[in-house]
Parts: sequence; C-alpha cells; structure tokens
Amino acid sequence: MPQQQTSGGWAEPKATALLVLADGTVFEGAGLGATGHAVGEVCFNTAMTGYEEILTDPSYAGQIITFTFPHIGNVGTNRDDIESVNMAARPGACGVILHSAITAPSNYRSAEHLDAWLKARNVIGLSGIDTRALTSLIREKGMPNAVIAHQPSGTFDLAALKTEAAAWPGLVGMDLVPQVTSAQRFSWDETPWEWGKGYGKQTAPEFHVVAVDYGIKRNILRLLAGVGCKVTVVPATTTADEIMALKPDGVFLSNGPGDPAETGKYAVPVIKQVIETGTPTFGICLGHQMLGIAVGGKTVKMHQGHHGANHPVKDVTTGKVEITSMNHGFALDKDSLPKNVEQTHFSLFDGSNCGIALRDKPVFSVQYHPEASPGPRDSHYLFMRFVDMMRANKAGKQRKIA
Repeated sequence: MPQQQTSGGWAEPKATALLVLADGTVFEGAGLGATGHAVGEVCFNTAMTGYEEILTDPSYAGQIITFTFPHIGNVGTNRDDIESVNMAARPGACGVILHSAITAPSNYRSAEHLDAWLKARNVIGLSGIDTRALTSLIREKGMPNAVIAHQPSGTFDLAALKTEAAAWPGLVGMDLVPQVTSAQRFSWDETPWEWGKGYGKQTAPEFHVVAVDYGIKRNILRLLAGVGCKVTVVPATTTADEIMALKPDGVFLSNGPGDPAETGKYAVPVIKQVIETGTPTFGICLGHQMLGIAVGGKTVKMHQGHHGANHPVKDVTTGKVEITSMNHGFALDKDSLPKNVEQTHFSLFDGSNCGIALRDKPVFSVQYHPEASPGPRDSHYLFMRFVDMMRANKAGKQRKIA
C-alpha cells in the first residue's frame, strides 16, 4: 500500500481490507466494493479483458477472484456485459482482489464505476496487494480457502477471521447450483450483439433447445438463439420426463459452480435418461463434467484450476488449435473414460481433458467456454456442430463426432 505523509513523516496507512488464508497467512490492502466479510476459495484469473463478464459468471460462486492483470475497472461497467441470468442471486464471485486501485472509467459504454457496481451487488473487494505473490502461492500450494474482509475503520477481529477461514470446508462436496439456477422455466430469443445494432432477436427458429440451467451464461443463450434455436431454459432440478415433454430437438447442459459429483447426485440420473432418448445433447463446463460422470467417467479437483482467456486447446477431430476461455477448478479424468467415449479436446498447457463425444450417440461436451470470445470466434463452430446434430437427427440420420 502507498505511504501517507503525516506530521511526523511518512507512515503506512491503516489497512481497510484483509485477505486471511486458512493457514493463517494475512494480506493487507485497501478495501473497495461492499463492506463486511465473505468466505470462499481463492483462484487467479489471467484474462486481460472482460472483468465484468468474469465477475458475473455464476460458475464463480463460492470463489474469490484474484486478477493478475493490474488494470481492472478502467473501462467501468454496464448492463450489457452482465452474464448472470438469475438477477436475484449473487452475480458470481463473492470477492475480488486487485493489484491497483480502480481508476476513473474511460470508455463510451461505461455506465457505472466498478466500485459502486461492486457495492450494489454486495461483492467485497481488496486492492493494493502483491497479486504476483498471491498467484505464486496458489501455483505452489493450490487454491486456498480464505476470508476476504472490508471494514473502512480498519478494525478487524483477526482471530475470528482466521477461525472462519480454517473452518470453511471448501468446494469439494459442495453443491452451489441451487444458489444460481433459475427458479422457473423461461424462453430466450435474444441473439448476439452486433456493432451499431446491439442485441438482436430470433424470430424464425429452426430448432427447439431445452437448456438446463446449472448457472447458465447469457452469451451461451444468445449464441444458441443466433444459430437458429428457440431456447427454453429450465431449472437444474427439472426431471428428464419434464424436459422431454417439451419436445426438444436438442438438450443443452450449462456451466455452473461447485463440485460436479455433488450436483451430479440429482443431475446425473436426468442426464443419463436424456442420453438414452437419443436426443442430441451438448454440455459446457459443469455440464461437461456431469455428462462425463453420466457416461461412466470420474471428476477430480484440480491443483490451481484453469481461469483465463488464453488457454490453448487442441481439437483432436480436426487437428486445429483454438485459444479458449476457461473457468473451472474440477476436471474430468480422461483415464476414467469408458471405451464408448472419445476424448475430442485436450489442454496444451497440461494435457487435461477438455472435450468428449460418445461414439454411439449424438452427444458431446467441452470443458471451456466457447461463448466467451477469447479467439474471439475460435470456438463458435461448436454451436454449429450442435445444430448439425439436431438437423441430422430430425432427418433421421444420426450424426456423431466420435
């Protein structure tokens, strides 16, 4: 934190925010956003843009995000970049950690300062710490549980915060989907944003897709609508019979937070039944992980996870490499996949699984976020693969990837 001049010379200012790790390590900084405290898992995100989309991604529920890029907040915030569909829920992350103080917004789309935006959404922030040191700590020891606290007076019960951080059980075994899923079914027809036009509307859909909302992002829905789909979004606890009663041409399994094995206790049986109907099915992130469990695979907790917009992934089916956006702390164990499942994508960073497809049914999924535009359009072909599957299925020709 920068020094302040006093009558007696220079002195360190009093910290107004703390990050207290479960092992007792304390980082002191300047508070921003909401006051109070929140507990979660600390991860780091290497993206240089898209901080509002990241902070409102429901997949970050239960996590405190450390941005490695120092200039966060410099383009302000606006309503168009919010990713959460369920506006009644917390937007995603419970805390945010920045290297530098937020500067005045400088962008024609800015409608609100990030600090005010965080306050309105009850997200606690901290700035002025060495984010490189914290990132190195995560890389060495893994993602720690921690409490982030902001109190303008600078008065903290440090012992209580350390106890709370140490007592939090962590994300393994935690089902966070009920916090972010929609409470009721709704339809979606908004299409992707275009320069000079804004968001469009799908008026002549060719297909009907039922999207199961485990924490779905708005841009996923826009891209589905943009490739000719009428989309019906249903809550995470919707049964297979209820899904199939809507007569979908395809079923989409969304992203979301928490442990896929825990959410899978009620979601996996539904996914298995959907697969058995032969309906084309496409999953992303948590949807990918639970689809993997449904076909016989297992998931594992990652050491530091993948969070960023620069992750190279190879598509085995085409030989092409795409730059992807990722946000996950769990992964599908590729060695656990049965023989009727093919790995279609893998990470060029660590070789971990990033996509699967069934050899005998029109079902596939990916670990990364093709809607997040890191390439910026490297991964949009996946939505067309889904469309091709639905078109072939309607024509009585079962199209598969594997």
